[in-house]
Amino acid sequence: MELSRIQALITLLDDPNDEVFMQVESELLRQTIDVIPHLEAAWERSRMELFQSRLENIIHQLQFRYVKFELARWIDSGADDLLYGAYLISRYQFPSLQYSWVENQVNEIRKDIWFELSEHLSALEKVKAINHIMFDVYKFTRNNINIMAAENNYISEVLLTKKGNPVALSVIYVVVCQRLGLPVYGVNLPKNFIVAYLDSGELASRAITEGDVLFYVNPVNKGAVLGRKEIEFFLKQQKIQPQTSYFLPCKSNEEIVKRMLNNLIFAYETNNELQKVREISELMSLFSNFY
Repeated sequence: MELSRIQALITLLDDPNDEVFMQVESELLRQTIDVIPHLEAAWERSRMELFQSRLENIIHQLQFRYVKFELARWIDSGADDLLYGAYLISRYQFPSLQYSWVENQVNEIRKDIWFELSEHLSALEKVKAINHIMFDVYKFTRNNINIMAAENNYISEVLLTKKGNPVALSVIYVVVCQRLGLPVYGVNLPKNFIVAYLDSGELASRAITEGDVLFYVNPVNKGAVLGRKEIEFFLKQQKIQPQTSYFLPCKSNEEIVKRMLNNLIFAYETNNELQKVREISELMSLFSNFY
């Protein structure tokens, strides 16, 4: 659509006639997110509450539609890039967030760890080096002050504040390790989230068994190394019946992103932010064909 047409539509957003407004809104909502800067500029120039409110609603709908479209495309394409999936969840709350920023933050961590590694190190020695950079240098930690906050699930916020929940911290840990060529994968442990260091091989190349797991790492506890007995003890403490899936890597990146979305739904329900609950649930519904 030509800019002059967009500007003309924007000027009609404060029309007192509801039918006119609905037609204008409908036409603007058919546009791509490229129209958003023009809507934001109009918002900044105005002092009329109704006009600004209508603009805010249209901008949000366009941004949400973009996230939903991109998330569906990520799923359809195989969801190979876990970081991009986590980025899209952040993009829901922070629509101006750029993937390049997220990727640059992760690559900085990867580079610092790479300097500490050598092919002569054992798996445990590599994890010790990774933990030093992640938890001593960058000081990633669990957000103990407000562990249930929605922000703990947004990868951009965790990279910025260095505080998050088990899932987000594990996502960063997994992505960094995999970019270093290490066989590290997320494990969807209830009431926590840990990672498994495999003996070798690609996750998708064959069925993974517990025998392929060298050990587990708990990113929320400064990368503490765990064995099966520690996980069994944790499950017993939490009164959770052990299942095979609690000891094996997630079958796909979709499973991890779904866990993040579930956490967000719980956080927003707790705060009675019902619109966000509905929207996150709508994003969750995109995964219905996969499980």
